Amino acid sequence: MATLYVTHPAFLTHEPPHGHPERPDRMRAIERRLEDERFSTLVRERAHLGTPDLGYLAHPAEYVDELHDMAPRDGLVSIDPDTSMSPGTWEALMRGAGAVIQASDEVLSRQVDNAFCAIRPPGHHAERVRAMGFCFLNNAAIAARHVQHKHGIGRVAIIDFDVHHGNGTQDIFWEDKSVMYASTHQMPCYPGTGARAERGVGNIVNCPLRPGEGSEEFIDAFDTAILPALDKFAPEFVIISAGFDAHSRDPLAQLNVHERDFGLVTRRLMDIADKHAGSRLVSVLEGGYDLEGLARSVDSHVSALMGM
Repeated sequence: MATLYVTHPAFLTHEPPHGHPERPDRMRAIERRLEDERFSTLVRERAHLGTPDLGYLAHPAEYVDELHDMAPRDGLVSIDPDTSMSPGTWEALMRGAGAVIQASDEVLSRQVDNAFCAIRPPGHHAERVRAMGFCFLNNAAIAARHVQHKHGIGRVAIIDFDVHHGNGTQDIFWEDKSVMYASTHQMPCYPGTGARAERGVGNIVNCPLRPGEGSEEFIDAFDTAILPALDKFAPEFVIISAGFDAHSRDPLAQLNVHERDFGLVTRRLMDIADKHAGSRLVSVLEGGYDLEGLARSVDSHVSALMGM
């Protein structure tokens, strides 16, 4: 099984304020872990540099162009208390969009079986016209629209196991029956969305977990709600918003999920992709802010993608 690993040094150049949890060291922790000999067969590529029109797939052009114009030549520009742009942010955004397009194209052309995009900043909090929660462009949404528009894919599923609800992805696809969005997340927690009653046009499946819950409840949400809904939806392409901040070590929430759990749900999502989507699956990094927990979780996730 050939798994593509896409990343780029530009993801280190998006610099948040001092002490911010979404920091360049996240990329370094992942890179060190995936240097292990067990991952020697990964197909490793540098992320292509995307162009603003990729952002237009999921966001209005005016919004994307405004982000470009806000990007500073030096210092930081604050968008909200959690979300800032540095001189390296714009290239990181374009490399992130380029990475998910690159990965999707290679999976759909059968050059690889699946892909993991180690990119930052994350994207799932980015709404159609609002940057927030460390996020500017919604990478998973960009990938979904790309495979629909360029490759003629009808039904796309986005599964999000980040500890924070992907309000941005839900916002973008709220009224779109061609895209299913399913999420496990802690509630109450930032950003405050993701109640079970939030259903869109029947295409949204939210599985909130209470603080302190862990492996059993996490797996049960997949087995009893998300996987049956996915099976019924029968996606032609599967995208994972792979946030690893539900890990018990993570400082930004209070769930007790462990690295092995991410591997388990990854394999079950691969089974859905095998059954309905010709195995076509792309995973996109979202959160995960304890470096050791992040590295161990990515190890488990990528090992599953590789069939280990």
